[in-house]
Amino acid sequence: MFQFCQKRLREHLAARRIRRTRLVTKDGRCNIEFGSVRYSNHFALLVDFWTTFVEIRWRFVLLIFIASFTGSWFLFGLLWFWIAKNNGDLRWQVQPVNHTRCVDNVNGLTTAFLYSLETQTTIGYGGRALTEHCGGAVTLLIVQSILGAIINCFMCGVILAKISLPKKRAKTITFSETAVICPKRDSLCLLIRVANLRKTLLIGSQIYGKLLRTTITADGETIILDQINIDFVVDAGKDNLFFVCPLTLTHIINKTSPFFEMAVDTLHQQEFELVVFLEGTAESTSSTCQVRTSFIPQEIQWGYSFLPIISRTKEGKYRVDFSNFSRAVPVATAHCAYCFHNEKGHHHHHPVGMDNQGFEVIDIHDQADGTKM
Repeated sequence: MFQFCQKRLREHLAARRIRRTRLVTKDGRCNIEFGSVRYSNHFALLVDFWTTFVEIRWRFVLLIFIASFTGSWFLFGLLWFWIAKNNGDLRWQVQPVNHTRCVDNVNGLTTAFLYSLETQTTIGYGGRALTEHCGGAVTLLIVQSILGAIINCFMCGVILAKISLPKKRAKTITFSETAVICPKRDSLCLLIRVANLRKTLLIGSQIYGKLLRTTITADGETIILDQINIDFVVDAGKDNLFFVCPLTLTHIINKTSPFFEMAVDTLHQQEFELVVFLEGTAESTSSTCQVRTSFIPQEIQWGYSFLPIISRTKEGKYRVDFSNFSRAVPVATAHCAYCFHNEKGHHHHHPVGMDNQGFEVIDIHDQADGTKM
């Protein structure tokens, strides 16, 4: 029991370390912080207040929403109280016989606050009303009405903008949990699956990848997060994809690929992060969105191939089986890319593949046969 707890603790600590060292999480968030930023740069965020308001969290938006309305009601309530006091309308003030109020039934701070609220929200219960006696009160009424309309428009715009953010559309794009390396059409390839969970398309979709790792130049300079371009293609091409069903992204491991020097027994010893990007325009909203995820060496399976997931029903419809979306089966694969490309007939095949720790491959022969087109 003690050994089992130790094993679970080591796995938990390893998982936390992996999450900390990622630049991009599996759901696309960037794990980065900014330090020693000048005060003037912080002030620039306030100058671009619209973007700041749209990007802050919902809890702060709701807090600002409540504070802006409540604060404006109270501020103008104090102004109405000041006007009533200067005109002698308050309950404790001595009023002449022919006294004319600036606002009827405003006798104290509470009634002034209620009148401010009724004015800005255009409720107008009828108990409190402005008279023509005070020109300053008429001016204050105009100012409050205009400012109230501005607050309404701004806060409604922020809420609508946050609701319609393109990154919300990106939540319905999903990638496979792991990537696989296997032969495909006489090439050694790295494969990743991506699926659109909505029936509406992403127009003009484009895919590309970046391999992030620490490199040391010939001059001895250490470059942290050095970015290397990774090209991905699908059967239909690279750009303007017909993203109506799940696609398999393919990276051909040739001599120009950074995976060319890796092998089945050295892959897990590497330190890199493969970030995959998919960009497109939402068909329903015409907004451009970007979806991203990342894979570390422990999430790449050498010698495995994805199970087929598209089949045709008796009614003539095409069916996608998402239970097999991230599942893979072992296939005969060369020991390394160098063997595959340069030593024909001397490939080191692994008929059972090379599994990664932390992932369980479920072999379902009948399902795999049933999903063939």
